[in-house]
Amino acid sequence: MSRKILVALGSVALALSLAACGGEGAGDDSSTSGDKPADLTIGVSMPTQTSERWIADGNSVKEKLTAKGYKVDLQYANDDIPTQSQQVDQMITQGADVLIIAAIDGTALSSQLQAAADKKIPVIAYDRLIRDSKNVDFYVSFDNYKVGVAQANALLTGLGLLKADGSKGTATGPFNIELFAGSLDDNNAHFFFSGAMDTLKPFIDAGTLKVKSGQTKIEQVAILRWQQETAQKRMEDLLTKSYNDGSKVQGVLSPYDGLSRGIITALQNAGYGSAANPMPPVTGQDAEIASVKLINDGVQNSTIFKDTRLLAEQAVIAAEAFLQDKTPTANDTKTYDNGVKVVPSYLLPVVTVYKDNIKKELIDSGYYTAEEVAAGQAK
Repeated sequence: MSRKILVALGSVALALSLAACGGEGAGDDSSTSGDKPADLTIGVSMPTQTSERWIADGNSVKEKLTAKGYKVDLQYANDDIPTQSQQVDQMITQGADVLIIAAIDGTALSSQLQAAADKKIPVIAYDRLIRDSKNVDFYVSFDNYKVGVAQANALLTGLGLLKADGSKGTATGPFNIELFAGSLDDNNAHFFFSGAMDTLKPFIDAGTLKVKSGQTKIEQVAILRWQQETAQKRMEDLLTKSYNDGSKVQGVLSPYDGLSRGIITALQNAGYGSAANPMPPVTGQDAEIASVKLINDGVQNSTIFKDTRLLAEQAVIAAEAFLQDKTPTANDTKTYDNGVKVVPSYLLPVVTVYKDNIKKELIDSGYYTAEEVAAGQAK
């Protein structure tokens, strides 16, 4: 075979090889910085539609992206890990240019993230850190340790051990409390619990707070998948086993409003909530409308407000930075180690909501209307 033929065949092989590397979206090696938004797709994977919070997050991210002209593939996985894995796989094969993922299990998407990296698709972890993978490019969330601190302080305030301004209260205790934590496969649950326990520990060590069940480790108090019914059942079991001597639960640390409502139901069924047997302060998180009504009605003590509009905005800012071949701005580059790398993060502040600041924080800010709070249902 002549040298000219060999060269020609080599050229054809090279051309075919280059063609095979090409593809839609971020799958090829070309930059997206010059592309129009209408030609770009952002895959948004949310864990479930059973929580008001995640519906609001998904809608906020989609609305903000579509307002800028991007195509959005929004999928909910109904708290099923294989479903989320399949949905993310599909987003990748269909040519997503960026992925925004709120993981059900922060350790279950390694193969999907590797596939995204192979196609040069940036991955933004949304509120829940994705663990054990080098292929997480950015993290947008709230300061989750401080969420736990705020929840513990709300409990201490509800008990009268602290005043609202953080100064020492007039109550002395001792108080019987019980602890709840989120799902162990959610990295945030560990930050929430750590922040809360670091805050409560001095009071527990001093005997001012007593965990009557003796269950103080996160493995003992965690609620798988953050399920309300599971929290209700655990509270019922605690009442049966640890408070059958006439003693009372006087405070409950709950990390999420859905769990709080289950806990409150168990307490109400056991006779709590009357003048003779008052409802103990129960904390929460996410300012879900049903719990905001309970706070307004004096049933639930507090919740932590995480403005999903701001979180969605930061996710969009990060996605646009990647699409323009830029590095998103991080305000934390030390805290969030996912087991393989420290993921650059943008953290947002949180607000503790009690009955007396519902109007200021939730109504005046436009998050809910007064009518929605009164009804306990968002339109």
